[in-house]
Amino acid sequence: MFEIVERQEMAQGTIVSNWIKAPKIAQKAKPGQFVILRANETGERIPLTMADTDPAKGLINIIYMVVGKSTALFKTLQVGQGYLDVIGPLGQPTHLDNVGKVICVGGGTGIAVLHPIARGLKQAGNYVYSVIGARSKDLLIMEDRMKVASDNLMVCTDDGTYGHKGFVTDKLRETLESDKDIKLAVCIGPVPMMKFCCKVTKEFGVKTLVSLNPIMVDGTGMCGCCRVKVDGKMQFACVDGPEFDGHATDFEELTLRLKSYCAEEKLSYDEYKGAPTTCSCGTPGSAPRP
Repeated sequence: MFEIVERQEMAQGTIVSNWIKAPKIAQKAKPGQFVILRANETGERIPLTMADTDPAKGLINIIYMVVGKSTALFKTLQVGQGYLDVIGPLGQPTHLDNVGKVICVGGGTGIAVLHPIARGLKQAGNYVYSVIGARSKDLLIMEDRMKVASDNLMVCTDDGTYGHKGFVTDKLRETLESDKDIKLAVCIGPVPMMKFCCKVTKEFGVKTLVSLNPIMVDGTGMCGCCRVKVDGKMQFACVDGPEFDGHATDFEELTLRLKSYCAEEKLSYDEYKGAPTTCSCGTPGSAPRP
């Protein structure tokens, strides 16, 4: 068992942070890499990028949003309990080069993924602009940690309850217009957010990295579920990524793939919550049990 030693509920309880005892992973993990977790023997394998590590204490930090059955099951795990499996570190780490000035953009739980990358880029000697956003102030996470990881932090909320009223793309464009020396952008969050961030950075000719989150099973390149199209070529997010050139990523295909099992996921979550379920044949109580 991989014990949870610290637990925090954020964003009205919809987002949960776990510090997990995993000494070997903590020693080897680098920014941008992820782990695959399983709550119990019948649980689903869930890939999550590490938000932080503490090699001295042998801990890794994962932050997730409750969106379905498996993450709802994760939320039931308390301090002293743990995950049956935690596998990693997986994926390619971020190349943390000193290019001068960079801008890091994160939305929602993508901020957790962005945090170690922004910190690593700053430690590499870069001047780091960061833009983080959420729908409202009470859904914003990790502002304090991102402030430490950045030289200049900007905050956006869709409804204007905190910081700039509007989208992260507003501050991204504003910053690129005011500072022509920015050489790299790292944009991580919901697929629509990354897509539109890339449209902005492409106008300015700024190299842009995105972290992709397709459906994934084994995490070692064997199943092929996490395939994405980048520069017209098929790539596997688990072994070739999860970071890719945002300007070359086919976001439309990625969006379609992410919707592949939405109906089944909803049925599974409804059944877990005890809600009445109906399968595609119209028979009540016939929901699948993934």
